[in-house]
Amino acid sequence: MADLSKAIAAATSAIDIEISALTNFAQSLEANLKPALEIILEAISETKGHVVVTGLGKSGLVGAKIAATLSSTGTPSFFLHSADALHGDSGALTPGDILIAISNSGETAEVNALATMAKGWGNKVIAITKNANSTLAKSANAVINIAFDKEADPLNLAPTTSTTLTIAAGDALASALMAHRGFTSEDFGKRHPGGALGKATNK
Repeated sequence: MADLSKAIAAATSAIDIEISALTNFAQSLEANLKPALEIILEAISETKGHVVVTGLGKSGLVGAKIAATLSSTGTPSFFLHSADALHGDSGALTPGDILIAISNSGETAEVNALATMAKGWGNKVIAITKNANSTLAKSANAVINIAFDKEADPLNLAPTTSTTLTIAAGDALASALMAHRGFTSEDFGKRHPGGALGKATNK
């Protein structure tokens, strides 16, 4: 049988690195989330806008999950791929919508281009990035800073810590919005008529 001690050590290290990053993120959560929450609440209550989440690559995959979580918990939301948006799909963004733009570096060209377009149309932009001095952060109306020391993989290259923190930021936003609006299990059940979740909440 192969010796997996090195592999298990790397796996353990990855989890430890991500736990540490999440702990640090939690300590600055109020300052990180409050401006974004205020923008979202104003949009969905006053202008009946949507939360539009955008990103590219792994950030895009995480962004799609965030949009799905928001939608299922009472915040109208959908995912808009940054590259597709630059080829016509930006028409999905309407007045009153909020754009959550995800870029670990804050320098992803397509994400920044869409954010610039959105701001030019009067839409507010919330950035999720590790770089508070990035192009995206400087142009955004609010920044959720996911600053961290290193990615969790052995090479410090693969999106691991960054994607974990981004998912956590999305989950935190969804949870905060649910609590603020008094979103109930009955409300959740209305959006989940099928599957195990639907059965559990629609008894």
